[in-house]
Amino acid sequence: MSAPYELRPLDLSDAGLAPVTDLLRTVFPEAGHFTPEVLRWQYVQNPDGAAVGFNAWAGGTLAAHYVTIPLRAVVDGVEEPGLLSLNTATHPQHQGKGLFTRLAEATYAAGASQGRGFVVGVANANSTPGFTRKLGFQLVAPLDARIGAGPLPWRADAPAPRFAPVHDARKLAWRLAHPAYRYGRAVQRDHTVLLSARRMKGFRFVLGVEPGSPDAGGLPRVAPPLLKAFIGLDPALRWSGSTYWNVPMRLRPAPLNLIFKDLRGGGRQLTAGGVRFHTTDFDVL
Repeated sequence: MSAPYELRPLDLSDAGLAPVTDLLRTVFPEAGHFTPEVLRWQYVQNPDGAAVGFNAWAGGTLAAHYVTIPLRAVVDGVEEPGLLSLNTATHPQHQGKGLFTRLAEATYAAGASQGRGFVVGVANANSTPGFTRKLGFQLVAPLDARIGAGPLPWRADAPAPRFAPVHDARKLAWRLAHPAYRYGRAVQRDHTVLLSARRMKGFRFVLGVEPGSPDAGGLPRVAPPLLKAFIGLDPALRWSGSTYWNVPMRLRPAPLNLIFKDLRGGGRQLTAGGVRFHTTDFDVL
């Protein structure tokens, strides 16, 4: 007989998020960004909507947590509401009980009932099989991981991607108002490079590239750094012949995969060459 776990929708009050923060800190003790302020920003203040997810409780103990946050994307030329798969954690004393799968299935059913058309996410090599084999996700492609010098090889005249998250002014301002991290922007010709303060061996992390020169939430304008690191997918970035080097899988600390699940029942799938998905869209840097 399985343990008598009770699945409950997320409680997004401060009191409801407190045990979630504690669980995330327990499971990921080195992840300093799991704070009440960050969870409130991520789960509650997102202009695309409040978080959708479930918790598994064993009596008064939070045993497991899974959350998605709403996002809008242009899919085949039409704007559509969807979900971004985000935080998942199971307390060490409750692992191996199938809780993640149960929480995820309940979350996707709730999202579909709200009219959400898809779930998209980024999974590492260890977690990808759980999404593809147990939850029916498509493995779209490994994310590009590039390091190099000079301007990014951005082509403003590239065809529109088949799938691209919507970055209107409100959403961009929210994303760049992270409570724990600070960012800058470098304007170059026909595009703006959003930059994280985080560095890796001298390389400045690129959050993403925005066409034109958006206000970008009032970010300070900085000089374009010489050395940059990019993780994501974008058909407008033409790496061939550029000064950016592909980081081999064996040298990546945690190779990342883009995954996708259709919630409309039609079995839609994405093609890697038609997806725009930047670090802005999935990570907290």
